[in-house]
Amino acid sequence: MENIVLYTVILAPLLGAFTLPIFGRISPKLRDIAALLYVAAALVCAAALVPFVLRGDNVYVAFSLPYGFSFGFLADALAVFMAVAATSVAVFIVIYSWGYINGHEHQNEYYFMVVLFIGAMMGLVFSTNLILIYTFWEISALCCWRLIGFYREELTIVRANKAFIVTVLGALIMLVGFVGIYGEYGTFDMMEMKGKTLPLWIVVLILFGILSKSATFPLHSWLPDAGVAPSPVTSLLHAAVLVKIGVYAYARLFVITFDISKAFTVALPVIAAVSALVSAGAAMTAKDIKRVIAYSTISQLAFILLGLSCGTETGFVGGLLYILAHSVAKGGLFLCAGIVEHSLHTKDLDKMGGLWRRFPLTAVAFALCAFSVMGIPPFSGFFAKYLVIEGIIDAGHPIIGAVFIAGAVMTVMYLTRVFALVFLGKESGYHPEAREGSTVMIGSVMALGVIALILGILIFLPGGLVSAVTEVI
Repeated sequence: MENIVLYTVILAPLLGAFTLPIFGRISPKLRDIAALLYVAAALVCAAALVPFVLRGDNVYVAFSLPYGFSFGFLADALAVFMAVAATSVAVFIVIYSWGYINGHEHQNEYYFMVVLFIGAMMGLVFSTNLILIYTFWEISALCCWRLIGFYREELTIVRANKAFIVTVLGALIMLVGFVGIYGEYGTFDMMEMKGKTLPLWIVVLILFGILSKSATFPLHSWLPDAGVAPSPVTSLLHAAVLVKIGVYAYARLFVITFDISKAFTVALPVIAAVSALVSAGAAMTAKDIKRVIAYSTISQLAFILLGLSCGTETGFVGGLLYILAHSVAKGGLFLCAGIVEHSLHTKDLDKMGGLWRRFPLTAVAFALCAFSVMGIPPFSGFFAKYLVIEGIIDAGHPIIGAVFIAGAVMTVMYLTRVFALVFLGKESGYHPEAREGSTVMIGSVMALGVIALILGILIFLPGGLVSAVTEVI
């Protein structure tokens, strides 16, 4: 029975996506509901796997093929955690899209790419074969390319191409590293290589792909440029799926599966520290609301990478918790920005102000999500960031810890700046017709804001699943 549940998590969105253009020709409403059902099915089935992994009963299915190839899928605690985190946010993004995308052209392609994107994420997190991981990795890049260029304008096409080139080239370099692993051990199956040591050159090649996908400095510039996409797309990229693929791959490959040099427990935190400060500095000066939040994503991903790479269990737990906390809160921030942009038809912070009077619910939801990203107690982001910083200090690197404390302070500063420029002060007078978004849009952002708070108050709930991950390290 559990095998069927595992297949459903992957195949419901992956194969279901191909039916959406057909449904769209019959009835747009049928297509929209089907898109939600496919993603919701993945969420329900992923959640159904939680009891199995909590008691240590991993679900594993595999089909062996010649020359080291195989179709293997493993539902362990890490995979299930990532699946639940991604699909839970994706459900709200799809619902929000009903209000945001309505009236636009190419809706059939939009829903097809969004659901296929989720299916690729599910395939990747449960795969045990490196070539299969690479395949799903590239499917996500293709979806990213089409969704960033959704509006078909010259600027959106240029920036979609940029994102595609950076992430695909990074993946190709990573693929060379995967081939190097095959040369060393004669297999692509990670189940057969647990505890094996990788040569330095292979680790560096794979890390190049990981850092490009997770938009880590200096391979980060494509992510702020992706803000030209529709807001539910940017939420999908920044919160639920795309950039989380990179940090997941790091945890799967270099924490759970392979042994790497201890030097990386210093080198990667240093890279993360630079990425956090550079992007936080950019966020403090940007005037485009979505660009500010995008730079924030880069900075917060550095916290996640720090936790996963610092070499301590405390930091690793914090990094995993922040994957969930950041997914929920940053998804909400982008969707709130989308409501404002959708009504005002601008992303320029200088043309906003005093909007809390017209967007009271959006302002509340933005504040709730921002508090979590800032790390304000009792929001979930606070506990995650605290554990990450404690983990790097326990690892013997207090200077790096101090850098990230500074990064956390900068996060409070630039998100407070955005809230003040958008919602406080006097109305700019540019948009007297501005009003709240549709019911489904407001409902989605309010739900994510409330979840961000509840996750902090009930931190033991995701904490139990994260503890199950640490037991296999």
